[in-house]
Amino acid sequence: MPRFAANLSMLYNEHEFLDRFDAAASDGFQAVEYLFPYAFAASDLAQRLSDHGLQQVLFNAPPGDWDKGERGLACLPGREAEFRSGFASALEYAQALNCPRVHVMAGLAPAGVDRARLQATYEANLAWAAEQAAGAGRDVLIEPINPRDIPGFFLNRQDEAHRVVAAVGAANLKVQMDLYHCQIVEGDVAMKIRKYLPTGKVGHIQIAGVPMRHEPDLGELHHPYLFDVIDEVSAACGWQGWVGCEYRPARGTQSGATSAGLGWLRARG
Repeated sequence: MPRFAANLSMLYNEHEFLDRFDAAASDGFQAVEYLFPYAFAASDLAQRLSDHGLQQVLFNAPPGDWDKGERGLACLPGREAEFRSGFASALEYAQALNCPRVHVMAGLAPAGVDRARLQATYEANLAWAAEQAAGAGRDVLIEPINPRDIPGFFLNRQDEAHRVVAAVGAANLKVQMDLYHCQIVEGDVAMKIRKYLPTGKVGHIQIAGVPMRHEPDLGELHHPYLFDVIDEVSAACGWQGWVGCEYRPARGTQSGATSAGLGWLRARG
């Protein structure tokens, strides 16, 4: 069975953030991910992980001004110094939390800027980040995101992401394969799992029901089949990553909403 990590940015929103670690552990999760750790002291987060026997498996590097709509800096010419400063902070948190992976969001493509220039900036920033992360024993991940959820996002397709990884050529630069985004943009999800997992260049998988981004037993994707495909391919190629549960509970933030929607996980037994 795949190893599942609770995304604490989306799950357990009926609790204050620091209380979500306890809630996730109580439901049987052994690992967590979330968008950003920077509003909290790394020592406080590390203590929550330790108290509840959880592994931190992923978080994002600073994305620029999130509240003003920025969704990453990596492809933006002229923002390189800010990108480097933010990534250095991410590595400090990764060290404190013993987190092996940091996701770098590509950013929104600015209007009127040649795409080749954005691509060159993106690859140069990723090459620098991968070099820094390698020295710290961490992987850098990039994620294709569908343009419905984030209009204008620079990276949308699995094949685009793998071309970037190949162009940069860093052993620790990998793809964060979100099956929700993949289904919306491209479909043919099972075959893409079969194609890309054996390459060794998929560092993490995420799931959510399509199209509403609720529990994975809701919507058009048949996740039990996809989990079996992940198991089959992993057994053949040795993939040992985590599957992040990055979805919004259908019951919203009412008390017990996340736990009540975990029937799909309990069914995996």
